[in-house]
Amino acid sequence: MTDVRLAAARVLLTVERRESTLAAALDATRPMVPSVDRALLHELTIGTLRWRGAIDAVIAAAARRSVRDLDPEVLAVLRPGVYQLRYLTRVPPHAVIDSAVRAIRSMRRTSAGPLVNAVLRSVVRRGPAIALPPRPSEPATQQAWERYLSVTLSHPLWLVRRWIARYGPEAAEAWCTFNNSTPDVTVRVTGDAGLGGVEAGLAAAGIAVRRARYVDDALELPAGVLGRLPPEIAAQLRPQDEAAQLVARMAEARAGQRVLDLCASPGGKTLVLADDMGVDGEAGLVAADFRESRVALLRETMARSERRAAIVRLDARRPLPLQPAFDIVLIDAPCSGLGTLRREPDLKWSRTESDLPVMAATQADMLAMAADVVRPGGRLIYATCSSEPDENDEVVAAFLARDKRFSRHKAPIARVPSELVSGDGVLVTRPDRHGLEAFYAAVLDRLQAA
Repeated sequence: MTDVRLAAARVLLTVERRESTLAAALDATRPMVPSVDRALLHELTIGTLRWRGAIDAVIAAAARRSVRDLDPEVLAVLRPGVYQLRYLTRVPPHAVIDSAVRAIRSMRRTSAGPLVNAVLRSVVRRGPAIALPPRPSEPATQQAWERYLSVTLSHPLWLVRRWIARYGPEAAEAWCTFNNSTPDVTVRVTGDAGLGGVEAGLAAAGIAVRRARYVDDALELPAGVLGRLPPEIAAQLRPQDEAAQLVARMAEARAGQRVLDLCASPGGKTLVLADDMGVDGEAGLVAADFRESRVALLRETMARSERRAAIVRLDARRPLPLQPAFDIVLIDAPCSGLGTLRREPDLKWSRTESDLPVMAATQADMLAMAADVVRPGGRLIYATCSSEPDENDEVVAAFLARDKRFSRHKAPIARVPSELVSGDGVLVTRPDRHGLEAFYAAVLDRLQAA
């Protein structure tokens, strides 16, 4: 078995090299890390990535050099060590330092042991003397806010600048604070007991529960509680982010319709569509994805949930081998994922501003392909989990300028709160306003005569 701190360093190194996502890298450690240590492994890796900007500033001060001058293996060991020393209190400092030195030696970097030891001891010795940029006092300069948000609240400078420009520094601060918090678990209730019955069962089991704020058939549970639920209750719950559920609800799917869910894997939104269509309407539901592994995951999700859909492999970047016969087409386009940084903190450091136009070009192609299979009078929903207009409003505006068959949806969306949807049929959820991850969904209507 692998020591948990060594496993954390290897996971962080894999993510830093962009060889894997954090979720995939963590999953790959299952055969090597005992189950008793997995919670600590998740804490070390997720916490380190969440606070990497601040951690790197501490390392630079303690090492008296830029983190860019440190070898990747050394940095992968130092970062979780500093995270434990600055943000956790359960492990004594000497144990953190000793385990870090052992980890770097296990990575065949024995010569770096003294450096790791010296940097971490400096962090302990200097303690609060290694100060991070404070929250600016008024009047504050743009530069002061940028340093505070990018270093102390640990977000990429390019993204911080965008949020300040659009929303102002205080809203950007609230957004960063949200991203650095541990999310609760949102679950949909799918069993026969109904919402009230499941609530009563959870209360009887001593599990704190509350109704979701914006989705009428969902509950919020404390983080880390899913593994402790009684099996009979767990079987009636389906974890899914609340904002993602709202995206699927924008479709207003119902029995008797033909519905296509493009880019559907892993299948969470497909299941919402299936539930809204009912058992009698599931025959009209088609779910698609491109990569074989994604299609397999989609099949697994539907089978596990005992819901039906025709599952096919389609490349949404190319003309689809389908007729314009669908009442609803939902395209949850591949995107930067910058709206989900609370749950996927590795994306903070793997995405760059130059990624956005590349992704927007692909998204525009997919939206055009999806439009061709919507019937006259049907509905097209374009969605992302991005916070950035490059992938959202700008993609939709360019599409509408090109394709005169479609117009913006003007009617209210029945099961989505009006405060989340603009008058032209656009869902925008924001951490600073709604306490939700940043999701986007635009409803576009195909004209009857087009």
